[in-house]
Amino acid sequence: MLNQKLTFVVGTGRCGSTALSQVINLHPDVLSVNELFASIPDSKALAEAPLSGPEFWGYLSRPNAATNSLIKKGAIPPEFLYHRLPKRRFDARTTGIPAVSVMTLPHLTDDPDTVFDELESEVASWPTRRPADHWAAFFATLAARFGNPGAVVERSGMSLGRVTDMHRAFPEARFVHLYREGPDCAVSMSRHISFRMLPLGWEMAIRCGLESPFELTPEHAAQLPPDLAPLLGDEWDPALVMDRPIPLPAFGGLWSRMIEDGLRRLEAVPAAQRTALSYETLLEEPEKELTRLAEFIGVGSPRDWVDASTALLDGDRRGAAQELSDEESAALLESCKPGMLALAAHP
Repeated sequence: MLNQKLTFVVGTGRCGSTALSQVINLHPDVLSVNELFASIPDSKALAEAPLSGPEFWGYLSRPNAATNSLIKKGAIPPEFLYHRLPKRRFDARTTGIPAVSVMTLPHLTDDPDTVFDELESEVASWPTRRPADHWAAFFATLAARFGNPGAVVERSGMSLGRVTDMHRAFPEARFVHLYREGPDCAVSMSRHISFRMLPLGWEMAIRCGLESPFELTPEHAAQLPPDLAPLLGDEWDPALVMDRPIPLPAFGGLWSRMIEDGLRRLEAVPAAQRTALSYETLLEEPEKELTRLAEFIGVGSPRDWVDASTALLDGDRRGAAQELSDEESAALLESCKPGMLALAAHP
């Protein structure tokens, strides 16, 4: 196995991290691993219990139930890449789309099915070992397949909550905390179906007397009103989620809690192995911030890469919260205050 430089970009989601993955993917000496751990949320995949090669391949190849459910219902976030391909073997309604194929492989290649087959033949033959050793070998295998770059950067949405597991599994890895202004991030969350499902999940759990949305089963639908019950079934209209009134402060509070929890987790990472990157500053000073990011990752910052990355970054994504009324803005700011204070204390 190669001893590659490994960096994780972590954040709340809706913080500009998808754009940053695209920027990183342009770098000639970096393997950009997109949404890998978002695609495989099972905590056992980063735990200590040894896994055989076939068991590890199972995590990569099994369809993610939540992801496939969204695709089947036509509620497809822009991050999902596989279904856009003109020719594809897997289908959410029939075979299911393998976890690694939805976002990770199409980010690297226009032919993810062939790469999937190549990976299966190799990974399934690996010996029993710690999951972290499997992941290191997997990164090395991908790197060898895509030009042997000198560094690997994994980036997943909503990954702040997994910093503890990542740092335990990869104690030498570096962490980039990408964050966005709270009100703008909350407004973006409010327009994304996956984030809108979060408060609805908690509402359903509370109505059913459960401690967590993870305890919900299809049988609980009988305890829910008609505008929520279908969400526990196989078929439902995305409008049930997108058209349902959810106050913006609910997303501001979500953002604050994720920031506060994530910053506490990042404190356990040695200071030399972590840095913070403001999305707004990246848009305002791209050359400076891209150069700093490349240096932290451990690679150079070629002029062609900086220029191409600067052209890719969309400055129009700033200031979404400025469109709100004064009343809406005040309520949203109040809900974001805990997260903003936490960032000010630990930028």
